Amino acid sequence: MPRADTQVNLWVLTLVTRRYAMPVILSVIAAAGAVLWWMYRARAAGQVAQDLAGAASDVLNAARRFGFQRRANLHPVESIDKPELAVGAIGLAFLELDGLPSQEQQQALTRSLARHMVIPVAQAEEILILGRWLIGECGGPLPAIERLAKRLFRLNGAASVEPLLSVLKEVAVAGGQGGLSDRQKGAIEDIARLMRLR
Repeated sequence: MPRADTQVNLWVLTLVTRRYAMPVILSVIAAAGAVLWWMYRARAAGQVAQDLAGAASDVLNAARRFGFQRRANLHPVESIDKPELAVGAIGLAFLELDGLPSQEQQQALTRSLARHMVIPVAQAEEILILGRWLIGECGGPLPAIERLAKRLFRLNGAASVEPLLSVLKEVAVAGGQGGLSDRQKGAIEDIARLMRLR
């Protein structure tokens, strides 16, 4: 009799194993896959957080070295007190009207800014780091150009028109597209209106 019980138990165990083993195994594999997927996502999120922290520290370091100090209860553009920062940010925003600028375009902007504003190349590079942040604070290149041009005119009046237009001309040539885009033409018209050239 004990032998029959054992056979029945083995038969039931075999039936249960055959019927439920595959779903259990698939569930374990799916759970392991889900855990691995979430671990990968968490690791990727950590990398993004490190990149953002690195970008934030670059902006803070550039601001510190350049002497930019944000004033409380004011938009960052209103805290600009050096015309070269406004010209550099406008040049970068002008480039970004056609999408993200290439490395060559950024280098051309850096050289042009250093030459026309009579500053060292290292300082021009820091201006572009701050300029990118200012463009983000303004909500994009087009609103940044308008706001920065107004601030530049208040800072330096008509004296900053020639260096600004020289930088924009060299940036447009560096674009290598054979001319200005419609958005860039509109931005130059806005700058001329804001700088009271028209």
